[in-house]
Amino acid sequence: MYIKFFLPVFLLSALYSFSFAQQVAFPGAEGFGRFATGGRGGTVYHVTNLNDAGSGSFRDAVSQSGRTVVFDVAGVIKIKEKISAASGITIAGQTAPGTGITVYGNGISFQGNSIIRYIRFRGSINMPKGACTVVADDLKDIIFDHVSIEWGRWDNLHVKNSSNLTFQYCLIGEGIDPQRFGALLENPVDITIHHCLWTGNQSRSPKAKAKIEYINNVVYNWGKSAFIGGHSATDHFQDLAGNYFIAGPSSTDEFLSMFTATDHVFHIGNYVDLNKDGKVNGRLVTDEDFVKQNATLLKEPSAIRRSNVTASTADDAWKVVMAEAGSSLKRDAVDKRIVGYFKSLGKKGQIFKTEADAGGQPEVKQKISKQKDTDADGIPDRWENNNRLNPKDAEDAQATTQTGYTNLEHYINSLIK
Repeated sequence: MYIKFFLPVFLLSALYSFSFAQQVAFPGAEGFGRFATGGRGGTVYHVTNLNDAGSGSFRDAVSQSGRTVVFDVAGVIKIKEKISAASGITIAGQTAPGTGITVYGNGISFQGNSIIRYIRFRGSINMPKGACTVVADDLKDIIFDHVSIEWGRWDNLHVKNSSNLTFQYCLIGEGIDPQRFGALLENPVDITIHHCLWTGNQSRSPKAKAKIEYINNVVYNWGKSAFIGGHSATDHFQDLAGNYFIAGPSSTDEFLSMFTATDHVFHIGNYVDLNKDGKVNGRLVTDEDFVKQNATLLKEPSAIRRSNVTASTADDAWKVVMAEAGSSLKRDAVDKRIVGYFKSLGKKGQIFKTEADAGGQPEVKQKISKQKDTDADGIPDRWENNNRLNPKDAEDAQATTQTGYTNLEHYINSLIK
């Protein structure tokens, strides 16, 4: 039998009094990174090709602050060297035609005050041994929404000494050799991870040396272990609410691991399903599950009271994660395969050593957008005409609407149905 998970009334009142103080990054932005402004009010950069570098490339697009990056092309961008993105950018992956954009072959590092949506970042066995696919170190204010992060060699994701971060509706999976790990969170403060799918990682989904709220996520087909404590002399605070741990063919029964007394855990409404029978019919995670890992239990949350994530039961959340996680506006073949494992609910899945073992990155035919944008302001002429803007005046894209967003933001937000 499932028990309902609701935030206590005193937490809800605190959330609502705090959440209306600032403009959120976009409608639906939640968690500690929700107030990132990205490239709002700055310039627009059109990605027009799939080249590794040069004019019109993604690498060039993210090289300067104050930009909103839109895509006139779809396909796979193969990169040899790591990309270093500037601060204060918006990556609007939802503007790409077709199945969208995949950045493949090496990693990308981000700086603060950025918004990243609907894009895939995939590493490769050809990266350096210690490389991660996405790095968000030493920054403040960033949100990743519907992003696929895969094939990292050390970890898929690395976050160190950062604050005010959100990862929502992301897919973080299939770490490859030598470690095959999901994520290492090294002392971030106020990090939200909600409605994400962690799948096909040997361990660290994530390793939470952090002050973190971890809400309504699914960890599927972990290898040795799933959620890992901070396991250090430093105090860490982990709030886990409404998550589902679902074992797959590669999974042990060790869904929690490596906690110590310095890990201060608040948990409510989490479930674990270890029988691999193709159904979601798990049991409630109990105090004893954490106590036997030596964690220190808390009666009240450390982070959730200051956030605004709309939480549900674990039994409702796994269905949302299945439908939404990753760059899901139109999933590509790799993400469809990975989510297909999850849809088997215990019967399918594997921990891979290389991306080639997993089937590799398929060749994808380049697709060019057919939408006309006369003034190159990032908003197609048709949308401008339908919304009483001037398709020959680039300045109207940065005018602020009654919603608090610019016309450009209003357009790119409208692409999410």
